[in-house]
Amino acid sequence: MALAIAESERVRGTTSPNPPVGCVVLDESGEAVGFGATQPVGGPHAEVMALKEAGTKAQGGTAVVTLEPCAHYGRTPPCTEALLEAGIKHVVHAVSDPNPRAAGGAEVLRHSGITVESGLLEQEVSRGPLRAWLHYARTGRPHVTWKYAASLDGRIAAQDGTSRWISSETSRKEVHDMRAKLDAIVVGSGTVRKDDPALTARDAGGIPLARQPLPVVVGMSDLPRGAKLQHTALHLRTHVPDEVLDALAAQGVVDVLLEGGPTLAGAFISAGRVDRVLAYIAPALLGDGPAAVLGAGVSTITDAVRLTVEDVTMSGPDVRISAVPRT
Repeated sequence: MALAIAESERVRGTTSPNPPVGCVVLDESGEAVGFGATQPVGGPHAEVMALKEAGTKAQGGTAVVTLEPCAHYGRTPPCTEALLEAGIKHVVHAVSDPNPRAAGGAEVLRHSGITVESGLLEQEVSRGPLRAWLHYARTGRPHVTWKYAASLDGRIAAQDGTSRWISSETSRKEVHDMRAKLDAIVVGSGTVRKDDPALTARDAGGIPLARQPLPVVVGMSDLPRGAKLQHTALHLRTHVPDEVLDALAAQGVVDVLLEGGPTLAGAFISAGRVDRVLAYIAPALLGDGPAAVLGAGVSTITDAVRLTVEDVTMSGPDVRISAVPRT
């Protein structure tokens, strides 16, 4: 399953609105003979790719897949049919499919005499490459990660407005690698006026990576003439988070990175539309300067948006914290 997760991660960001699924096929002796991952929309699913590589060695073998095999006809035939035709005898999947239209594959396989197991490394898959898609399938909304970098005393810039660079080079590289696996990056029009960002994913040398997310600007005002995003960004003239997410969902966007300033972050938090917080905390003190979030709808301590910390790790000299709202 760890190998299947790696296959899934390899294609994350290329499959939306379909899930980035990974699959490994084992022969009868338990040797891995086929690897596969979901192809871009309209292409084969992970199981089909892995079975194709395995060929006749799949007969009597096991398919290990991150998501329950689908049992419906969409742009491609059901994966359950491909598994049955290949002679697979055992299927192990991490996560059951929450999409009612595609679910039921496990039962189809069981009724056909295949042994099916569920739940192996479920948490790793649910918090990993399938996190955004599972949220999208359950809610109909793109998954929103609010990412910010701040000093140890919670400032995102100094008193004079300078902010380059609060976070370390290691953290910035990590963010660029993450951008390349996302569907869209959202900022406010105020950030465009202040910072003139490009919102691209770049390598350590500043060269744009092969895959780029959709840049999105939120706000009523026109973008400054000559701004890097003037002709490349999707400009949504609204301040309502649900209107932003509806517009992105209509474009097949599943995984969103919110990188705007404190006002935009506050609007999404106040609306309950931040699904994950990814904070890079630098070992620096600024004293004065803007805070990371404004207008989050919190007027007293009892209104605080409480989070559950999933992970704390070092990113160079910085501390990276991943947290999700408590349910």
